[in-house]
Amino acid sequence: MPTAPPAAAATAAAATAADPRRWLALVAVALSVLVISFDMTVLNVALPALADQLGATTGQQQWIVDAYTVVFAAVMLPAGLLGDRFGRRRTLTTGLALFGLASAIGMLTGSPATLIAARAGMGLAASLVMPMSMAVIPGLFPPAEQRRATAILAAAVSLGAPLGPLIGGFLLQHFWWGSVFAINIPLTALGIAACVLLLPETRDPAAPRIDLLATLLAAVGLAGLTYGIIEGADRGWVDTLVLATLAGSLLALTALVLRSRRQRDPMLDLRLLADRTFRWSSVAATLISLVLFGAFFVLPLYFQSVLGADALGTGLRLMPIMLGLLVAAKATDRLVGRLGARTVITLGLALLAAALLFGSRTGTGDGYGRAAVWLAVLGVGMGLTLITAQSSALVTLPPARAGVGSGLVQTLRQVGGAIGIAAFGSLLSGSYRGALDTGGLPAEAAHRAGESVVAADAVARAGGGEGGQALSASAHAAYVHGMGVVLLVAGLVAVFSAVLVAARMPADAPAAGPASGPDRG
Repeated sequence: MPTAPPAAAATAAAATAADPRRWLALVAVALSVLVISFDMTVLNVALPALADQLGATTGQQQWIVDAYTVVFAAVMLPAGLLGDRFGRRRTLTTGLALFGLASAIGMLTGSPATLIAARAGMGLAASLVMPMSMAVIPGLFPPAEQRRATAILAAAVSLGAPLGPLIGGFLLQHFWWGSVFAINIPLTALGIAACVLLLPETRDPAAPRIDLLATLLAAVGLAGLTYGIIEGADRGWVDTLVLATLAGSLLALTALVLRSRRQRDPMLDLRLLADRTFRWSSVAATLISLVLFGAFFVLPLYFQSVLGADALGTGLRLMPIMLGLLVAAKATDRLVGRLGARTVITLGLALLAAALLFGSRTGTGDGYGRAAVWLAVLGVGMGLTLITAQSSALVTLPPARAGVGSGLVQTLRQVGGAIGIAAFGSLLSGSYRGALDTGGLPAEAAHRAGESVVAADAVARAGGGEGGQALSASAHAAYVHGMGVVLLVAGLVAVFSAVLVAARMPADAPAAGPASGPDRG
């Protein structure tokens, strides 16, 4: 496996140690990943508006969210190689520029299909930014400071998830729905300027070439898997198209793994997973992404359609997550130093499980107070797990493998997120339709009411009278039931994840400086 010359790496580390601008450069990179990260969830509070104004069905809403994460994950690996080979700063700034352009298209679109395409373009751009944000750290910081710097970036990534709904809610309260994309344009411009002025250029000329076939296999495999899960809820799990799509996805992903194992310098470098700390930290980050994306998908509609909050109110109601996350971010470094990464990750997953299982008991008569409690606990668990898992995984990487290793971690996270949205969205849709009472409605109205709680409320308003009130009450109860099922399953996944990490992750996970010796993968 190619590595940078030791003398050159030592020289670079010594140079950056004396450069006070390295922390300012880290702020620039953190700003970049924060923009990318909050855009994963900023649309969640806008989904009711999109369903109403663009006529987006539940499936289209899932794809508006998932198009971003699917492309993000599919292109992350070659993007990591691009940065290693041609320059990490160049790749990072190119990704930010493309992100701003795709955001402008999304801002101006008027149809769900075009919006899905714009979100896919944003995912492509984000795939250039995210792995490079972590990959620049070895060139900026000496080994003793790399864990702290990585933890700061991981915190920025984690903060984006609860920050997205708050920003989106504020914008939707004062502007039109396209403003959730418009805000990206000045932020990406600021990020580009800061990176150009503050970041040194680093690269690994010995990095392997882009494997076009492997890239195609990854894209086809992940897209097919997500499409099959989403359509399975609507068409049925024995539908020919669903089964064919899932089977084709499995074949493509299997071919990708087999191809990667035969190559000397593969794009998907599974040898990195031989390091147990890297492997189980990556697994933890993947599982928490699966759980959290499912939870973030169901909450905005609960606050808006059931509790009657507006978009800004929805964002504010998600603030306990951010407060819990900030508490965790402040405490994580000390906890890892005293308890070790495995214990902290397990504790975070246990808190996540407790929060989700408590949330799954929500009833139609419960107000916001109950949600505020478990959302705060969710934020603490999220911070402990994500920040610790990502920093523990990335500090094990040698500088020469920073791009491809970071790309692998982020790819696994996005795979987990895409599957979480697709699987939990399908579970929500099926549970909601199963609990909805549409008796007495015409077939067309019943079908429309079954598409989403937003659609059911629209049908109820059009019908009016006692029948409309009964339909609205049934839709709200059905949605709360579906949300409870989603949170219950997510909580059980979190329990399983905690047990898995506690049993399999090594107890001697690094708590101080990163590994500075040869690659252990």
